[in-house]
Amino acid sequence: MSNIVILVGSMRKNGNTARLAQSFAEGAALNNNVEIVSVADCKVNPCIGCNSCFSREGNKCFQDDDMVQIYEKLRNADIVVVASPVYFYGISAQLKAIVDRLHTPMRNTFHIKKLGLLLIGAAQLPNLFDPILMQYQMVLDFFKLESIGTVLVRGVKDIGDIENISALEEAYELGNSLV
Repeated sequence: MSNIVILVGSMRKNGNTARLAQSFAEGAALNNNVEIVSVADCKVNPCIGCNSCFSREGNKCFQDDDMVQIYEKLRNADIVVVASPVYFYGISAQLKAIVDRLHTPMRNTFHIKKLGLLLIGAAQLPNLFDPILMQYQMVLDFFKLESIGTVLVRGVKDIGDIENISALEEAYELGNSLV
C-alpha cells in the first residue's frame, strides 16, 4: 500500500482538472492511501531563488506560507501525481509555484519513488502537451523516478466537458493499476 499525494493545479475547485484527479483518486484508493492537495486551498508564494533554505536549520524556507504543510505531505508520499490545466503550454502558475519551491535540500528527505501526470487542455493541438511532457521526463530522469503513466486530455474547456469523454475512466484505471 503506497501513500499517494495528488497535487491539483486548478483554481476551479469543481472543474475538469479536479474531476479528473478525483477519478484517479477513486481508483487509487482501492489499494492505497490517497490525499488530494488543491492549489485553490493553498497560499504558496513563489520561490525567489535566495537559496537561504540551503543554510537554514531543517532547510526551511524563510517564507511562512502553506508550503510547510505541503512539504510534510510530500515527505510521507511514495507517489506524487501532478494534475493541471494547461495554460500557454505549461502547468498553472499556482502549481508551478509549488514545484519551484521544491528547489530545496529538504526534498532529499522525501521518499517519493514514482510520479504521474494528469493534464487537461482546451486546444486540440497534437503537440499541446509536449513542453510539459519534456519537463516531466527531465524530472523523472534527474530524480530517478518511475513514471506511473499519464492521462492527457484535449478539447476540454468548460466545466463539465470532461464528463462526456473516456478520460475519467482512463484516470480511474491508472489509479486502480497502482497495487
